[in-house]
Amino acid sequence: MNTAGHSEATAPRGLELTPFRGLRYDPDRVGSLAAVTSPPYDVVVRPDGLHQLQDADPHNIVRLILPQATTPAVRNEQAAKTLRGWLADGVLAPDPEPALYVYEQRHDDGMLQRGLIGALRVSEPSAGVVLPHEDVMPHVVADRAALMRATYANLEPLLLTYHGDGTTADVVDRTAERTPLLRTTTEDGYSHRLWSITDPAELARVQADLAPHQALIADGHHRWATYRRLRAEHPSPSPWDHGLVLLVDTLRYPLRVRAIHRLLHGLPVSDALAAVDGLFRVRRLEVTLSEALTALADAAAAGNAFLLAGDGAFHLLDRPDPEVLARTVPADRPPAWRSLDATVLHATLLDHVWHVPEDDPARIAYIHDTAATVEKAERDGGTAVLLHPVREEVVRDLARQGVTMPRKSTSFGPKPASGLVLRALDL
Repeated sequence: MNTAGHSEATAPRGLELTPFRGLRYDPDRVGSLAAVTSPPYDVVVRPDGLHQLQDADPHNIVRLILPQATTPAVRNEQAAKTLRGWLADGVLAPDPEPALYVYEQRHDDGMLQRGLIGALRVSEPSAGVVLPHEDVMPHVVADRAALMRATYANLEPLLLTYHGDGTTADVVDRTAERTPLLRTTTEDGYSHRLWSITDPAELARVQADLAPHQALIADGHHRWATYRRLRAEHPSPSPWDHGLVLLVDTLRYPLRVRAIHRLLHGLPVSDALAAVDGLFRVRRLEVTLSEALTALADAAAAGNAFLLAGDGAFHLLDRPDPEVLARTVPADRPPAWRSLDATVLHATLLDHVWHVPEDDPARIAYIHDTAATVEKAERDGGTAVLLHPVREEVVRDLARQGVTMPRKSTSFGPKPASGLVLRALDL
């Protein structure tokens, strides 16, 4: 008899979302719920955004997800000590019973997203239950794993999408007609509401409906890889068999897909442009950021295109030399992968032309905010590389083929705010 904790025989056949006792801020113990929330750890633009969030409230969640100290070990112990202190003081308190949580984000621009937050059984990519579409950076996974070990908690949910038949989405929408557990509006203009589902019949209906489905990782590849690492470290059954996720049916609530941009440290725009001379068509644009992004979208419709910035202007790169692409882009992948802007950026520009290691934080940063990427490049004398977003259908099709995109290729949103509900593994 095979008793291995993580054998193929015990691998989940579909999505297994489990209720948990959510850990939430006591509104009477903090200035406001909005003041203690944060974007996900990898979206906070350091150090400006980090300091702003720390100053917003002494209990802001960044003190847990991005602790500040001289060494990683001290940072993680500081986060664990902070979490223990907030629990002891009642700043954070567990809900009385396990629940799945309906989470809603709404914006005046018409965006409405609803999904379910729960503890999802962790599985390997080979099981075909949770599909990654990007590679991860080992040092980031190691960093997140050390933080989770120290705090013994999942501090923020990752974002998964699936295509349902409406059963779970109907439960979500009915729940959203009730009085919420909390509501708040963050400075980005999004309103957030949270409800709990504790009724056994509703929970059973949701779990039965999700069981045949698979999900795509929309945001949080490093956290999912961290869950997998921690699960492998602990014999099953253990609390590490599950990880905190937000699951959204994108047939009911489509996400927005944006690009993640690159900031190249120590590479002036003039040097970057000189290196691509003759390899791409280059046009200097004396326009606003919005106009430059429109020009990028137009060029990307016809082929690979990028915007460089950092010297007070925008430079549109398009029409790459086919011979250079044939020489630098790996040929053992599907055509859809080979033609991705992120593929050409990493294989041709970063590796072959600019010689910038993609996993060296001293040489490259990955930034979601377009304007912030340009501003930092201009301030630091580096080069901002702006990309056009990939369509969700392309991402999903490649993931189903088992083909991963270059890391940080997409930014699905809106992303769940960190700090609204946490999962302590000892509850």
